Amino acid sequence: WFILQYMSGFGNEHVSEDPRCPGALPEGQNNPQVCPYGLYAEQLSGSAFTCPRPTNKRSWLYRILPSVCHKPFKPLKEGHLTQDWDEVEPDPNQLRWKPFEIPKAPQNKLDFVSGLHTLCGAGEPRGRNGIAVHIFVCNTSMLDRCLYNSDGDFLIVPQQGKLLITTEFGKMLVEPNEICVIQQGMRFSVEVFGETRGYILEVYGAHFELPDLGPIGANGLANPRDFLVPVAWYEDRQVPGGYTVISKYQGKLFAAQQDFSPFNVVAWHGNYTPYKYHLEKFMVINAVAFDHADPSIFTVLTAKSTRPGVALADFVIFPPRWGVANNTFRPPYYHRNCMSEFMGLIKGHYEAKEEGFQPGGASLHSMMTPHGPDADCFEKASKAKLEPERVAEGTMAFMFESSLSMAVTKWGLQTSNRLDKNYYKCWEPLKSHFNPKCK
Repeated sequence: WFILQYMSGFGNEHVSEDPRCPGALPEGQNNPQVCPYGLYAEQLSGSAFTCPRPTNKRSWLYRILPSVCHKPFKPLKEGHLTQDWDEVEPDPNQLRWKPFEIPKAPQNKLDFVSGLHTLCGAGEPRGRNGIAVHIFVCNTSMLDRCLYNSDGDFLIVPQQGKLLITTEFGKMLVEPNEICVIQQGMRFSVEVFGETRGYILEVYGAHFELPDLGPIGANGLANPRDFLVPVAWYEDRQVPGGYTVISKYQGKLFAAQQDFSPFNVVAWHGNYTPYKYHLEKFMVINAVAFDHADPSIFTVLTAKSTRPGVALADFVIFPPRWGVANNTFRPPYYHRNCMSEFMGLIKGHYEAKEEGFQPGGASLHSMMTPHGPDADCFEKASKAKLEPERVAEGTMAFMFESSLSMAVTKWGLQTSNRLDKNYYKCWEPLKSHFNPKCK
């Protein structure tokens, strides 16, 4: 009977109740002595009680049983999930990975949790300051188990295969070229439909928000109305064999058993929710006279640090657009950056490196490590006739950019066996064009 539906708006105060139980939301108060339908009231806080009103996040959930009804948590093997940034020596080189391999199901069944692999990161969740980049590869759905992240928020970028994500707030279908954010503490389970792969940006200590627009004005980039929030959906399901609730806590995994589904929320209201966004809805801003604008104009979401204008992490995309700049080298310029730049590719070919950087792969250009267009791209763009042209048509590349200096895990450098040892060679053909007699 259930049809996927959504409510729109970023950070809005939403109200939702499953239509099977009309009037499930209490009227005029959050915590009545007796809730409608005999439900339990439970608040999920995403910020301190005393945060300023613009940053105060909380939702009230009205559920069949409260989430406290579970057996004690016990350690669960983390697999390739880690926050140990000292496994291997630091590596300042330009790094690029070939597409990460998805195991075949009969030999090695992996669901979303067992398929999490940490690639790089910095900081730590106990101090509430840091990030991690994970790759997920999976081939089977999560059955009678869910995950919640005590450490921070997950920004999930599917690259191959769609995800049907059941949350305490309702269901979301998230396909490649869409993203979703599951915020700290929210329980969710992922159903897949074959071989599935994607990227995750995890942030500790901050929530994602829309970037300030400054002189751009009131409209542009990712518009608030295009963010979608699921509607209430509940299942009153007993699981005598045991339902497993997995907690990611201080970088480790723990599992607890309970005998009912955690997705038993009949109604909810609040502004602390999961949400999704389609990247095609991004309103691109670009240079229309000369020069190549900084990639900050492509920021979809930002997680701010305590320093004004310096992000703990930005999520940036490079969507199809028009290039019209005159007398300009149009691809990204050569660059050394005080930020760390992790890039992934959802589909197509990235404009500055048409060969070698493939969908499902990644690159990392660490703090102050030089990077820029490969030799082929430089030669082609230097000689191109500067007409209006479509850039990045049929592609979608993205960047996780951070002010933190990220370390790469042992899995990323060694165990995955996907590191491209020849990446540096793409710049070797660059030659000097210097002629002191010719201006």
